[in-house]
Amino acid sequence: HTHTHTENTPRKSTMNNNEETSPMLFVVMGVSGSGKTTVGTALGERLGIQYSDADSLHPEENKRKMASGQPLNDKDREPFLHNCNEVLKRWYSGGESGALGCSALKKTYRTVLRDGIPENRVLFVLLKGSKELLEKRMESRKGHFMPTQLLQSQLDTLEEPDPAHENCIVLDIANPIEALVDQVVQHLEASRPAQ
Repeated sequence: HTHTHTENTPRKSTMNNNEETSPMLFVVMGVSGSGKTTVGTALGERLGIQYSDADSLHPEENKRKMASGQPLNDKDREPFLHNCNEVLKRWYSGGESGALGCSALKKTYRTVLRDGIPENRVLFVLLKGSKELLEKRMESRKGHFMPTQLLQSQLDTLEEPDPAHENCIVLDIANPIEALVDQVVQHLEASRPAQ
C-alpha cells in the first residue's frame, strides 16, 4: 500500500509565510558607531519584522557609567545580556521574528544572548568598519551616550564571530545600507534547507 505524504509540498519562502514556522532572530552587532540601529531598522522594514535597540535594556547604572566615559566590565554586562536574552526568548517562544541591535562583542556574550534558542534560529550580523570611519560617524552623531574614547576599548574587546563556529555574517559598513540588507537576505536564501 502506498503512503501519500502531503507535507512534502514546497513551502513559500517569505519570512512570515510559515517558512519553517520557527521564527528567525537577528542580533545586529558591532562597536559603537557601526550603525546597528540604522541597519537593524532597515532590515526590520525589509523583512517585515520588529527591530529593538538593546541600549534601552541596560540598567540605569550602566547608562551612567557609559555616559561618563567608563567602559563596562563583564559584571556590569551580566544583567544587560540577561535582559537581551529574555527579549529574544520571548520573541522566539511567541513565534515572532525580530532583530535586536546589541554590541555582542565577545563570544561569551553571544552564548548568553542565544541561550535557550536553537543555534540556527539566531543570526549574528556583524557590522565591521575601520576605526577612522567609525570615529567619523560617531562625531557626526548627537545625543548618543557613548563617548568616542570608548571606541578603542570596544575595538580591543571585539571578538569577531567566526562563520565556522557561529551562525553569523560579516558586513562591511562602508557599503550602502540597502546593499547590507541585501546581503543578509541573500544569506538567508542561501542557508535555507533545499526543499
